[in-house]
Amino acid sequence: MPLIPSFFGGRRSNGFDPFSMDVWDPFKDFQFPSSALSSSQETSAFANARVDWKETPEAHIFKADLPGIKKEEVKVEIEDNRVLQISGERNVEKEDKNDTWHRVERSSGKFMRRFRLPENAKMDQIKASMENGVLTVTVPKEEIKKADVKSIEISG
Repeated sequence: MPLIPSFFGGRRSNGFDPFSMDVWDPFKDFQFPSSALSSSQETSAFANARVDWKETPEAHIFKADLPGIKKEEVKVEIEDNRVLQISGERNVEKEDKNDTWHRVERSSGKFMRRFRLPENAKMDQIKASMENGVLTVTVPKEEIKKADVKSIEISG
């Protein structure tokens, strides 16, 4: 059992290797009804749709890492007036009977992320673009008008 990970060779699955990147699945050998199995496969990519949300003085900017997904396979929608929804599906690679798989780590299936937008979002000016597997959604903000403060002279 190696105590140091191999950087040049393939990683071996070993539950006792402290450097192993494998995640132990305690339910791997249990038999579940097909409906439970299909729902877990459908949401397998759900957890992997990572999204950053930052706020600038001008806009709210969302960036989602969606490697290997074409822009036609992604939906950006506004629901319930102020909920931004990003969804899509990564299809499973076709299997050839002559291929031998040594490791499958890339997730496939449907993903969906939802974000409630703040009151200052300009809902009619949202823009989305996709470049190099990164989806960027820009939600401009309304300018907050500062109340006019008027000085009053104190007499007496």
